[in-house]
Amino acid sequence: MFKHLVFRNVNPIFKRLYRVNESIAHFLKNGKVGQDITVKGWIKSLRKQKELIFIDLNDGSTPQRLQILLPSKMSPQKLTVGSSIEATGTITLSPKGNLEVSADNVHLYCDCDVNAGYPFAPRKHYSPEYVREYLHLRPRTRTFMSVLRVRDRAVIEINNYLNNQGYINIHTPILTSNDCEGAGETFNVVPERIDLVKSMAKENVSHDEIYFDNKVYLSVSGQLHLEVAAHALSKVFTLGPTFRAENSKSRFHLSEFYMLEAEIAFLTKLEDLMGIIEDLIKSVTQILIDKCAGDIEMCRGDKRDFTWLNKNFEVVTYKEAMNIFKNKMHKEMPISGKIPKEYELELVEYFDNIPVFIIDWPKQMKPFYMKECEDGENVAALDLLAPGVGEVVGGSLREDSYEKLYSRISQDENNLKWYLDLRKFGGVATAGFGLGFDRYIQSILGISSIKDVIPFPRWPHNCQL
Repeated sequence: MFKHLVFRNVNPIFKRLYRVNESIAHFLKNGKVGQDITVKGWIKSLRKQKELIFIDLNDGSTPQRLQILLPSKMSPQKLTVGSSIEATGTITLSPKGNLEVSADNVHLYCDCDVNAGYPFAPRKHYSPEYVREYLHLRPRTRTFMSVLRVRDRAVIEINNYLNNQGYINIHTPILTSNDCEGAGETFNVVPERIDLVKSMAKENVSHDEIYFDNKVYLSVSGQLHLEVAAHALSKVFTLGPTFRAENSKSRFHLSEFYMLEAEIAFLTKLEDLMGIIEDLIKSVTQILIDKCAGDIEMCRGDKRDFTWLNKNFEVVTYKEAMNIFKNKMHKEMPISGKIPKEYELELVEYFDNIPVFIIDWPKQMKPFYMKECEDGENVAALDLLAPGVGEVVGGSLREDSYEKLYSRISQDENNLKWYLDLRKFGGVATAGFGLGFDRYIQSILGISSIKDVIPFPRWPHNCQL
């Protein structure tokens, strides 16, 4: 009934506002010489000559800057690098053939006085550690602007890819009664004002259980909830924050980070799951290279080696990986058998920086929900190691045997009867994976620390803003 509706006589005020708010990226792509425009943004560099002032303006929409030519006599007072301005003028062509704006008016919204405490002086380089001290101003730096644009595009393209493949986006909860990984690295959730809920609390309920009547955590994974949805919708995914209370300040770990998780029903082969993961990563990465070339170059410089996009990912079993470490790298594994991060990185280098799947893990090293292999000693699980970051994806076939699951979780302190019910009422084989979104961005952009690819990083003893 709506397809015949036509909106006529649009208020010219709205047209004017829309035109005024066009981005610098739009004008650099679509602007025409002689066109009158108004742009807004922040001054990134400023060069004053006798008759003219040359302003490089950026509004965050592109890594490129738009040059504004302003007659010196029209310059506002206190015009400085970092100032926010509005410039009105005509698009012209520079001697180098680039679009620029000959301004007839510049309005100063707010100046930026470096001497008054602004931490970033023009034309000066700062270390990531120093920039990280000013999270409220860090998005104004050129490199971090590129990081944020790539993150945005990656989210869009991941959603587009999965949508085109028939996946349905599920909003899994942040508050959960389950510690999915069983590693004990959870944050408990309790109300700050206990007195507000004491009256509704049951007798003999502990402080940790006073609000929900049971322990509740910040989610470490949306997987178990995705399994619920997959048993009705077949192919589902989520992309959101997850939380780990690891006591680690390493360049690969955060207390709050983003995970892309997917779950697929009727999937019974680990090879098929690896194919899904590999195609997703290659497809999204190629689009990022095509659409975010300037931003990737800003972060990586000339170190843009993506030759692995044209090669098949390597696959080794956990046992084969152990043999490589021992016989070819002469490295001894820790008693726990857990692969250290530096070993992961060296294994990727061993395979010429091609991402590596490690499959068929000893079952004592993996969570309860992973499906046993026929040998009864290993589980059909995978870790994908990527250049520069090591593990970036973890996944597995899920155990679909009610009896085996019951034997593993019947003594668990959490109530997982509902999880067993999935295998009892129309249960099917499922498989899934979780991709560390921030580590993926870290690998693509070649950034050393994961703290520098997320807008507001949280790690032990650090939660600014």
